[in-house]
Amino acid sequence: MPINSVSMMTPTQMVNETKKLAAPNTSYQAQQTFANTLKDAIAKVNDQQIQSDTMTNKLINGGDVDLHEVMIASQKASITLNATMEVRNKVIDAYQEIMRMSV
Repeated sequence: MPINSVSMMTPTQMVNETKKLAAPNTSYQAQQTFANTLKDAIAKVNDQQIQSDTMTNKLINGGDVDLHEVMIASQKASITLNATMEVRNKVIDAYQEIMRMSV
């Protein structure tokens, strides 16, 4: 799996990517966009966890999988879960701070 640097993107690719992130027209659309983005992110974290569990079970059962691949998958799953938990904590802190504000 090759690693491509960000600078290899052409300017038209960057413009097309920013067009995809255009602001929604209504608050309902904004809520739906946010909800879909959140669901996708959580689904990716879940996929990492499932992949790690699957590879671990293959290793335990004597399947054709290398130890270093299992460890890499395990660390990826751990890092994504920890990052998700930190984002959740920051969101909760921000919500609590907003609730403490006097109106």
